[in-house]
Amino acid sequence: MSRSEVLNHFARFVSMVALATLLAPAGALAADAAAGKAAYTTNCVSCHGETGKGDGPVGQILQPPPRDFSLGDFKIDADEDGTAGTDADLKAVISKGAAAFGGNQMMAAWGSVLSDEDVDNVVAYIRTLKQ
Repeated sequence: MSRSEVLNHFARFVSMVALATLLAPAGALAADAAAGKAAYTTNCVSCHGETGKGDGPVGQILQPPPRDFSLGDFKIDADEDGTAGTDADLKAVISKGAAAFGGNQMMAAWGSVLSDEDVDNVVAYIRTLKQ
């Protein structure tokens, strides 16, 4: 491959990365899964468990049991965009509680405890739990 072809490919790559950055959903680049893990460990483990399987000490006695994040299967479409389980949906459920969207009343609203940034980070961490 000639030098000019390499430069041409590189220029295309840089353009695609720049475009992807501009088109990324708000907050998608800012979310910090490591910080999310810390908030998850403090606030979510008792129900959802260390690995997100819904098997925390409190979660084991809840009926219905907490969502198993390792499946990556979410049922609530909080923003009513036709797709359940988007980051916006998870953020809404964490902030307002699942009952606000017809879900499990045992899923507490964390919006008064966690900042918007914390919730974004928890969503990023939850995404890492899918197996």
